[in-house]
Amino acid sequence: MCGIAGTYRWPDGKAVTDRLTETLAHRGPDGAGRYGHRVGDGEVQLGHRRLAIIDLSETGAQPMVKDGLALTYNGELYNAPELRVELEAAGVRFRGTSDTEVVLEAWRRWGTDCLPRLRGMFAFGIFDERTGELTLARDQLGIKPLFLLRRGGGLAFASELKALAAATGGTLEVDHAAMVASLLYYWVPDSRCAYREAEKLQPGSWLRCRPDGRVDRGRYWHLKDVAAEGRARALAGEQPDLAAVVEESTRRHLLSDVPVATFLSGGLDSSWLTALAARDRPGISAYTIGFRAEDAKFEAMPDDLRYARQVAEQFGVDLHEIEIAPNVLDLLPQMTHHLDEPIGDPAAINTFLICSAAREAGVKVMLSGMGADELFAGYRKHLANVLALRYQRVPRPLRRGLSRTVDRLPVATSRRGYRSVRFAKRFLSFADLPEETAFRRSYTMYDQDELLALVDPDLAGTVDDVLTEHADVYQDNELDDFVNRMCLADARMFLPGLNLAYTDRSSMAASTEVRVPYVDVEVVKAAFAVPGDRKIVGRQGKAALKEAATSILPREIVYRPKGLFSAPLRAWMSRDLAPLVREVINDGELVRSGFLRRDALARMVAEDASGQRDFSKHLWHVLTLEYWYRGAISQSGQNSSLTA
Repeated sequence: MCGIAGTYRWPDGKAVTDRLTETLAHRGPDGAGRYGHRVGDGEVQLGHRRLAIIDLSETGAQPMVKDGLALTYNGELYNAPELRVELEAAGVRFRGTSDTEVVLEAWRRWGTDCLPRLRGMFAFGIFDERTGELTLARDQLGIKPLFLLRRGGGLAFASELKALAAATGGTLEVDHAAMVASLLYYWVPDSRCAYREAEKLQPGSWLRCRPDGRVDRGRYWHLKDVAAEGRARALAGEQPDLAAVVEESTRRHLLSDVPVATFLSGGLDSSWLTALAARDRPGISAYTIGFRAEDAKFEAMPDDLRYARQVAEQFGVDLHEIEIAPNVLDLLPQMTHHLDEPIGDPAAINTFLICSAAREAGVKVMLSGMGADELFAGYRKHLANVLALRYQRVPRPLRRGLSRTVDRLPVATSRRGYRSVRFAKRFLSFADLPEETAFRRSYTMYDQDELLALVDPDLAGTVDDVLTEHADVYQDNELDDFVNRMCLADARMFLPGLNLAYTDRSSMAASTEVRVPYVDVEVVKAAFAVPGDRKIVGRQGKAALKEAATSILPREIVYRPKGLFSAPLRAWMSRDLAPLVREVINDGELVRSGFLRRDALARMVAEDASGQRDFSKHLWHVLTLEYWYRGAISQSGQNSSLTA
């Protein structure tokens, strides 16, 4: 795992590439390198920061240059051993044992046709000295990031957006449409970027720059096609052996020349991975989190620690417990910087603190249970949307009466919060809506009217565009299975846009690699071959995965109530962060610029303080957006006004 950067036919490309690479130093503290070559009347420059995981010797150093190809690569290739054998049989002679060299030789032999054969997480730039072409590529599911910027006939790219912003001298302008999207989702979808000129290379795609200025693009992997193929398999009666598929993926993800540890929340997904990893690596370390007792009580959070301890004891795991009682006033601006874009999920703090603790203990690689909920319908929103279809059959007068009753209930008192009331209010906010709108409302922050009331009136058209984009993505499939339509939308938007994004950026800020065995092409294929009525059975979400996990885990762990990899936001907002909330509402850059409306924010704070509604997540994201925006306009020297 590393940081990559480069320029192609870019003015002063060598110096710019050095600045890009230096900004990524935290992603690769074990080494640095740069490569340059002439391209017509310009040049290509490739930069690299190395986090040594496989082949720790100099034969794994990058950029890797061999027989006319130069590669800067960020990722791990879990089928590298098999590809190496195939390439050696074809006459390839390898210098070392790194997967980087396997990628380079696979590209030499198959070109872009090698991309669907790569099983792992990756983003890379590869230059062909013979043709003068630079090609960028990103893995199938968007696990690894790659940002790029085109100006004139030139291009710059990097693993992190902050590198492009820094290396271009603060000339990038904030994209207010991306900020609106961030308010809706509390993250910026992969289709958008926080700066206007920049973009994210899409998952499963490649981009090629030619010396004559032409740029070609291609897709080599389409998630909706995989979902359709999975549905066809299901209709044909083919059912995958999920236990075998997950076990095989976990085993491959343990490939490493340095120690590997796991996240262990005590929930199904991390417990299963940890148990499987412990069979292969006895005594493996695992890291879990807990919260201050007063915070957990106020938030009405379940006690996940006891389940994590049970799994660790049963499978001989060396468990490390970390209490999350951070100084959030210090961590908030720090995390906003690391996350590159306005991302409002406080789970990023958990990831950063866990990875920091692991790194201090000498651990460079960790396994995470990320992705299982999206692919196997494990979130409450999935079950809630299925229940909403049943709720719509209840006579309308009864529904109106229930809604009025729940609306009067408080979500919190001065001493504790009521999760069941929060869930009920959330459910009733979307239960009567059409499918796509209901699904969007079940996990986004605002409905259309609330969002319009919050932002500058001139952005009304942008709000429409953002909502239309969600509908377009959700409806872009041929599935006749409601549950798998939700899973597909999550795998295309929620997973790469939020969970994989914050996991990559938070972990790499601590110079730690996080691997995600559930977000594996073979697991994904298996997931969409499971019909929706096997994913949600009765009131049980993720049912098929739970059934498979009983092959190794005790039923108490498999069927326990779902835990939360989150943070006690209501406690933080009511105590630690209350003064900052007042400052941002009264004199923040977002309000002064006109982007957010002070009266709407004040109403939100008042309703949250009264305990009538829970706006803690909304207000937390306003703080993250404020800090990100301050950094963006101070770096660029831009006037904060929307009309500037």
